Amino acid sequence: MTLKIGPHKLSSPVVLAPMAGVTNVAFRTLCRELELEKTGTVSGLYVCEMVTARALVERNEKTLHMTTFAPEESPRSLQLYTTDPEYTYKAAKMIVDEDLADHIDMNFGCPVPKVTRRGGGSALPYKRRLFGNIVAAAVRATEGTDIPVTVKFRVGIDAEHHTHLDAGRIAIEEGAAAVALHARTASQRYSGEADWGEIARLKDHLGHTGVPVLGNGDIFAARDASAMMAQTGCDGVVIGRGCLGRPWLFAELSAELRGLPLPSEPTLGEVTRIIHRHAELLIAHDGEDRACRDLRKHMGWYLRGFPVGGELRAQLSKIGSLAQLEDTLAPYTDSMELANDAEGPRGRQGSPAKVLLPEGWLDDPEDETVPEGADIMHSGG
Repeated sequence: MTLKIGPHKLSSPVVLAPMAGVTNVAFRTLCRELELEKTGTVSGLYVCEMVTARALVERNEKTLHMTTFAPEESPRSLQLYTTDPEYTYKAAKMIVDEDLADHIDMNFGCPVPKVTRRGGGSALPYKRRLFGNIVAAAVRATEGTDIPVTVKFRVGIDAEHHTHLDAGRIAIEEGAAAVALHARTASQRYSGEADWGEIARLKDHLGHTGVPVLGNGDIFAARDASAMMAQTGCDGVVIGRGCLGRPWLFAELSAELRGLPLPSEPTLGEVTRIIHRHAELLIAHDGEDRACRDLRKHMGWYLRGFPVGGELRAQLSKIGSLAQLEDTLAPYTDSMELANDAEGPRGRQGSPAKVLLPEGWLDDPEDETVPEGADIMHSGG
């Protein structure tokens, strides 16, 4: 089962979703290494953290650091957050001219209030003309290159304002090489269950175009991916929270969708070695102090389901050096324990909530005015 996005042919139809503070070069490398170790190949697409188009154009130091790719990463996949066609064009042209990436994904799915209240993220596709202008700007900047543009969005703002069918159609009309749907509305955030039926609706709506439609939402195990594809007819899957603390999930997904035997779940001892490797990669990217602080948030995800007690978790939440990490994990490196609750929702879930929008945002869906101040935010979310 393969997936073609522009000129890039993937031997399994699996995409790592960009996640702020998670999908940096260290995590992507770890996922790729584990897939290669367990299946003998790297088959999917691994997307970097979201970067803001304006910050990229203005050469913000943090943003440029976030666009770091490992030498062996191919294709290099970069996600842009943008609300302005002008900055979209400039950012995409910069990516082309400076050879920063091989694929551009565009984020119209973020439901975070600080984003939607300024008209960005999952609020923006409601403004159909503005949305189309932004996608068109990215496609125009990449014309004549092998860099495809893809677009990710949600079902809509809330139950009364679904936008995904229009968004998919417009994105493809403007030249997008694939679209991805997170099957929740912005008001749902990450709560409840994703409605895979909406992925099927989008696929039915766009099937005649031949452009791939990817599904996202509630894929926590390899069998979830095959179930989503069977139920919806989608062409591939996008994995977000399901891989938190489980970077080996991509090896399992690759095996499942390529008809290979699934790798065995790692023991606690194996997980300690994966944590150590994650730390090494983060240190190489960010330096020891920042890397250890960043690693702390991953510990609860890594240890989910393992009978290790609160003391170890507390120690790992305060890790300050690689040597301290090694000492703390040492008693567990030979453990053959398996997690008893490895699957299911991870990371933020929260509760449904009213979506914060700019005043009058819903008055005119054809208004193509760029929302003021929406692009002035830090890359990564």
